[in-house]
Parts: sequence; C-alpha cells; structure tokens
Amino acid sequence: MAVYLAASEVIKKLECREGAVKTLVYESGFKNVRQLYALVCETLRYTSVIEEVIKNSELLRGAKKLHASLAKVLVYDLLFGKGLKCGGRWKAVIHAHKARLQAELARLKIRKKVSNNQDLVSSLGGTAHGPALPRYVRVNTLKTCINDVISYFKCHGYTYLGRARSIEELRELSLKRGKRFLQDLHVPDLLVFSPNTDLHKDSLYVEGHIILQDKASCLPALLLAPPVGSFVIDACAAPGNKTSQLAAMLQNKGKIFAFDLDTKRLATMSTLLLRAGVTCQELANQDFLTVNPEDPKYQKVSHILVDPSCSGSGIPDQMRMLTDKEESEHPERLEALSSFQCRVLSHAMRFPSVQRITYSTCSIHQQENEDVVRSILEQNSHFSLLDELPSWPIRGLNTFPSSNCCLRATLSDTLTNGFFVAVFHRQKQDELSKLPLVIEGNLPNAEIKSEVGKKNTETGDPELLNIHKKKRKKKQRRKKQKTDQE
Repeated sequence: MAVYLAASEVIKKLECREGAVKTLVYESGFKNVRQLYALVCETLRYTSVIEEVIKNSELLRGAKKLHASLAKVLVYDLLFGKGLKCGGRWKAVIHAHKARLQAELARLKIRKKVSNNQDLVSSLGGTAHGPALPRYVRVNTLKTCINDVISYFKCHGYTYLGRARSIEELRELSLKRGKRFLQDLHVPDLLVFSPNTDLHKDSLYVEGHIILQDKASCLPALLLAPPVGSFVIDACAAPGNKTSQLAAMLQNKGKIFAFDLDTKRLATMSTLLLRAGVTCQELANQDFLTVNPEDPKYQKVSHILVDPSCSGSGIPDQMRMLTDKEESEHPERLEALSSFQCRVLSHAMRFPSVQRITYSTCSIHQQENEDVVRSILEQNSHFSLLDELPSWPIRGLNTFPSSNCCLRATLSDTLTNGFFVAVFHRQKQDELSKLPLVIEGNLPNAEIKSEVGKKNTETGDPELLNIHKKKRKKKQRRKKQKTDQE
C-alpha cells in the first residue's frame, strides 16, 4: 500500500503545481524511486480515461473518505496495470466497485468507437497518441554481454527477432504485444522490447545486468566514444544512466568525474552505479561551473559529456502537461535555460586537454538546441562539429552551415523521447590554418567570413589571431637572421 500512498501524494502535489514529477518523486522519501516514478507516470498517462471512469462509476460517492488522487492510482493498477498489490480497506473498496469500473471502461470504448486503451486515451485528449514508446533495455557490459542476455530472454520464453534493419521494424514491434525483442540498429548494446514489457522485477534488472534507458538517452555517451582508460567528465550527471554507460565503454578503466548539485539525486545515482558495478567514478556534489579547468586533477580530461537542465519539452508524457509544459515554453524561461546551457558548454571547452564534447538536451526547442550550438561555435572557433551517426534519420534544423551534423530525435520519427545531440571536436593546429569559418549576422542572410590572417579583433578569435601573430614574428626573425648571416 505504501507505493500507492506515495504516488497519491506526488500526484496531489503535481495538481497543486508544487514541483516537477522527478523532483517530487525524489523528495518523497520512498525507497524504490523507480517503482514510484513508473507508477506515477503511467497513472498520469491514463488520467483522462481514469477520471471519466471514476466519475461515471460514482466511486468517490460510495467511498467518501477515498481521496481522488489515491483513487486514480488504485484504479490505474486495477484496470491498466497488473492488478492491485495491496491489502486493507482501500483494496476492499476498489474490488467492491470492480465490476462497475470495468463496465464503465467498456462503455467508454463503445461511445468513443475504439477497441484498445491507447486509442481511448487519445480520443479523450490524452498523450497516448502516435506510436507507443518501445521498452529499451541497455545491456550493462560491465557485468555481462549482449549474447548472454539474448540467450537468457530466449530461455524465458521470449522470441529473438535478430538485429533490426530499420526503424520500421522497431515500429512494427511496438504495435504488437507479446514476448518478442530485437537488437537495436544504432546502439550496439541496446535491446528493444514491446511497450508493455515490464522488467523491473526481472533478476537481470535487479542485479544491474541490464539498465532500462531510452534509446535517445544512450546517444550522448555513444557519440562521445571515449577510448578505454580515458579521463572523462559528466558535467550534470544524475540520475546516472549515462555515467554507467560511459563506465561500460571505459571498461572501468581511467576515471569519470561526475558532478551534480542535487544531493538526493546524487545519492540515488551512487546506489545505481554500485548496482551496475561501476568503480571508476568520482562523484562530487558540486556545480560544474565552479570546477577549475586548470586544476591538475583534471589535466588528463579528454572527453566531456554535457547534458544540462532543459525545458524537457521532448518528453511526451502526461506528467509534463501537468507540471512544467506551459512554464517551460515561456520566452523568459527558454532564454534563461539557453543562457545557462551556453555557460556550461563554454566552461567545458576551457579544459585544456579536452578533445571531444557531446552536448544534449531532451528539448525540441531551437533556442536550447541549434541556437546554443551556433552561439558556441561563434565564440570558440577552435572547436567544430563532427558529423556522426550518418544513418540517423533526423538532423538539426537548417539554421547555420553545419547544423546537419546535429542529431534530433522524436517519438514519431525515431520512436524515442524528443532529444537533441551535437558532438564538438577540438581542431588541431594544422586544422586551424585551413580557414575556419565564423558566422556573422542573422541567418538566412548570414555572411560567412574567414578570419585567418585578419587583424580585426572585434570579429576574429583572439587565440587564433595570436597564433598567426606568433608565426609572423617567427618568420620575421628567421628572415632577419638570414640577412645578418649574409
């Protein structure tokens, strides 16, 4: 019963706009954060249907002391979950109304002329429209390998359909129920199951052999691609899925410096990493912007993952509609977020040995994505974008010359949460001499100028100008020495 009461309190606070889902879940004090989060999200997703069923069945009139938010959670698990798993008074109340609740659900489907729950939610203005999000399962290679996990599921009655060759195959899988799964075509260690697959109690999950992580969320670490033994920074690390993915790529060799300001989320992250078998991490309850890039401790850092706070506009859940959707789209809010994102990304580029940086958000807004990348490129001409994962179907918006190097993700096009990723690469000295481009003016009529050899410090990059100034002085000295010798 404890999880139902905790979920009820979270939903009650959401309706009073006292915080965002993740924050309220972490602050609830409930031990199994993932279980609570999943229950809250699923209840919110079906809210439009649940409210209609509760109203038509007159459940609250018959149980006057049953709070509406608790009723929603209990009715969700009865009608759409795996059945009530509690005892006591409220279970008896809900079961006493079970036949009426099920009858009202059936009548509602008839009135809306739909045959399944997904279409019913959509018909009532919910968020179950479009394709359902598959269950993505990342294999934790610190503890096992993908072949062993595939064999495990096959032994437990699942049908393995091989490696997907297109997103359409994933779409077909997501439209059908049943114990079937594929290997993803973009992320090597990712398996894809039907949307209704629940693995939270599976031994592989409990023991940290598999991690439930959205496919788009796997892209930043995948594209950062740090070699084994590298020193890496995860700038905004909690809740830790990307950190554990980085550790697997490093094979627990080298070092991951992980920073986050939220103490509770960092504590949860520590538990997650322990379960995943991560040993190469160094966690810090610290604002990444206060980290000194010149500290000898970070002199070997060559790769940085930047996944800062964002509007979360790419998350298609009902939970966002009840919390921060309207606020996140206010111009003032987006401006503040993009300014913060620029500061974090610029700070990452100050680390002297960093060679590669991934920047990502779960936002669909240009202001937090392409605009941030363009601004950073204008201010840091010693970095350029890398064109990675050419098979990815959705690229950045055409707002500046190299925007097609960026990756976008959407539920309808890539069967993931809405997401954005850009990969930055520090240019070598010889690359800097090959006419790096600086964007000036407002697109689409932007004027692109080469700043190599220019003396105009108002538009040129100071570091670049100093490099060429030193080259000229060195050339002049050699010429003078040659003249003196003659």
